[in-house]
Amino acid sequence: MTTPTAEVILPSPDFDATLAFFREALGFRLDAIHPADDPAIASLSGYGLRLRLDRDAEGPPPALRIASAEPATLLGGARAVTAPNGATVTVVQADPPLDLPPLDQKLTICRTDGANGGWGVGRAGMLYRDLIPEREGGRFIASHIRIPDGGPVPDNVHFHRIRFQMIYNYKGWVRLVYEDQGEPFVMGPGDCVLQPPEIRHRVLECSDGLEVIEIGSPAEHMTLLDHDLPLPTGRHLPERDYGGQRFVLHRAEGALWAPADMAGFEARDLGIAQATGGLAEVAVLRQAADDVDTAVRHGGEFLFHFVLEGRLTLTVDGRGPDELAAGDSFTLPADMPCRIGAASGPLEMLRVRIP
Repeated sequence: MTTPTAEVILPSPDFDATLAFFREALGFRLDAIHPADDPAIASLSGYGLRLRLDRDAEGPPPALRIASAEPATLLGGARAVTAPNGATVTVVQADPPLDLPPLDQKLTICRTDGANGGWGVGRAGMLYRDLIPEREGGRFIASHIRIPDGGPVPDNVHFHRIRFQMIYNYKGWVRLVYEDQGEPFVMGPGDCVLQPPEIRHRVLECSDGLEVIEIGSPAEHMTLLDHDLPLPTGRHLPERDYGGQRFVLHRAEGALWAPADMAGFEARDLGIAQATGGLAEVAVLRQAADDVDTAVRHGGEFLFHFVLEGRLTLTVDGRGPDELAAGDSFTLPADMPCRIGAASGPLEMLRVRIP
């Protein structure tokens, strides 16, 4: 049985010149041409694309984008040209290096009931709440994600071209599977995964009322589907390196608590600093004193807190105090003085720090 094929039709009134351009300048392969005595239609293939040049077809000139590992070898190094049939052809670098936008730190306080605390519908029907609307200049994104109705999740095996990405399970449970990390597993409240760059994964199912906190860098990054890799792979390789990072599954149950670097708190380290070579530090902080009044200041790239439980007052650079409750979050710029106080325990916070 012949496999069905699809072609993109390119109107080509200047047929001979257009055919020569796509073959000689762009390297497309000629697969068919007819009629022999006065060619008017040609089928070509290249770069995962099939084209049909048609001398008599009508329509606007198309636009083509070619991603090449060596773009300088095409079109004499030019990045954009116009073909004889009017088609615009742009050549770009395939798999370019990750682009990190310039950092633009700002104080952001996001409340569950505030003007910037609303929910919007994202992919696969999930609800998203943007915790850093200005994205630190595009360097970071923090999302509070909710799935109200549980069951199977319509997800595919996919991966992300990222620098850093983690998911903290806030409420409910979710079942996932990751490349070379064994069989599917369930992540419950307080559990966390580090998703290293380009690790293939898939969300399988979840409970009603699932809520997770997802932090990523950069804010805009490519998500790609992998149609060829079945998950699970049948392998468990916990030490596998993915772009300089290792996969982490942190379990809250049985995790150790130790004195935190913030007065009045103890910390549950999620193991992400070691797995990322110090790129990111993630911990859950919980109140360890009857009252809290502690200074917070940093000199790094990113410092984010999400209130998991309880209440606190936040005084930043002389502003406030602002009262924050569970579901609220704040992001602090470097070198801006801050105090966390008047906690109404038991206070717990998720802290993500990029030193």
